[in-house]
Amino acid sequence: MGIFRQFLSQPSRVGAVAASSSVLANAMIDSLDWERISVLVEYGPGTGAITRQIFSRIQQNENDQKDFFAIEVNDTFAENLATTFPDLDLAHDSVANIEQLLHERGHDQMHAVVSGLPWTAFNEALQDELLLPMIEHLSDGGEFVTFAYVHGLPLKSAKRFRQKLRDHFSSVIISRTIWRNIPPAIFYTCRK
Repeated sequence: MGIFRQFLSQPSRVGAVAASSSVLANAMIDSLDWERISVLVEYGPGTGAITRQIFSRIQQNENDQKDFFAIEVNDTFAENLATTFPDLDLAHDSVANIEQLLHERGHDQMHAVVSGLPWTAFNEALQDELLLPMIEHLSDGGEFVTFAYVHGLPLKSAKRFRQKLRDHFSSVIISRTIWRNIPPAIFYTCRK
């Protein structure tokens, strides 16, 4: 089942109508300070558009060891990811369980999180349930990168999420608009 059908069946859990473009995915991962990253986690990889770019970046620097894993709660997406990326360390779980998932891999912290979760589709309680454990386990100076669709930026939930980012991170940079994405998007690069 494709991303659009997943969106139609679960609009509050699948925020996209189409997979992220490679332009958006590359811009997001280019914003990371790769020199400082040892443990990288992807939240909500969906169809794997960003995953593909992360794998490509890691393979370009084979001498630089990175521990990378992804967390996907959606059954259909998790099954497709396992088939598409057989080498992916995929946790079919909720990102709320990040502490346990890190410990299972021998880590206490992560250095970067790249997220495809539809944060502004979540109510405030769910935003906190997913965001706060991530911040707790993000290393000092760690980075969080996530995107939002331009048309949704004026919404109350989007404004609330932006304020949460500003409250919890020492630096929040908003990208230029990525027009070569459906729909057009921006992304936030946040540093703890």
